[in-house]
Amino acid sequence: MTDWVLGVIGGSGLYEIDGLEDRRWIDVAGPWGAPSDQLLTGRIGGVKLVFLPRHGRGHRIPPSGLNARANIDALKRAGCTDILSISAVGSLREELDPGTFVVVDQYIDRTVGRVSSFFGEGCVAHVSVADPVCARLAGLAAEAGRAAGARLVDGGTYLAMEGPQFSTRAESALYRQWGCDVIGMTGMPEAKLAREAELPYASVCMVTDYDCWREDSADVEVDHIVAVMHANAAVAKGLVKTLAGLLAARPRTPSPIDTCLDTALITPPEHRDPALLAKLDAVAGRALRR
Repeated sequence: MTDWVLGVIGGSGLYEIDGLEDRRWIDVAGPWGAPSDQLLTGRIGGVKLVFLPRHGRGHRIPPSGLNARANIDALKRAGCTDILSISAVGSLREELDPGTFVVVDQYIDRTVGRVSSFFGEGCVAHVSVADPVCARLAGLAAEAGRAAGARLVDGGTYLAMEGPQFSTRAESALYRQWGCDVIGMTGMPEAKLAREAELPYASVCMVTDYDCWREDSADVEVDHIVAVMHANAAVAKGLVKTLAGLLAARPRTPSPIDTCLDTALITPPEHRDPALLAKLDAVAGRALRR
């Protein structure tokens, strides 16, 4: 076995992982509430893999109802060293047609009302998310995607909207003016929370539609999105399997993200709230014990 433990958060269209050996569903309890579902654990080659269906099996949980803190905490407790997110998105660029995969590297967060931090009153921390994804993991994911046959674009800006409704035409046009490339409902605060948990994170987005900015295209409809997801699910699963093979072939060297809380905690130990510290045992225990 290698030192990599790959957590995979599967969004719309990815509810299972093929090729897992010694697979079993496990319960992981934590102080932030229940995650979206049990975790599916197993291994591919020499790499341990932990899979979480973001919306739960059967797609039961809407974007605004996701407990992203519980999901990230559960993956950390399960021993994950790195997280790969796979999700469905709309395209804000003509060249990013449905069926394209985009390995995003930036986000604009337009969600409202979602809790976006593990920290708060009693223990304050400010992590940097200037570069919100792990360049190493994103590069390997892009390599794996191409090897799995994906039409893939490396790099792009993800506009995270609240949902569950799709955009208005005015919003879609505005996001294009901002320079956004794809739009989705689940990338935030997930990426921020992964950084607070010192988990390198990368996001592979499957384009399913053109949002609503194109005057000559039909409005976004769920049945169209589902059809594209089903057509590309095999590629997404192949990407995960190929990525595991790439990880198995190399040892995991330390990442700066592994210790990013060392320069983020601002509340002195004597002023930290013990109750909050107890909840932070998994995501921040390493840094809090220093």
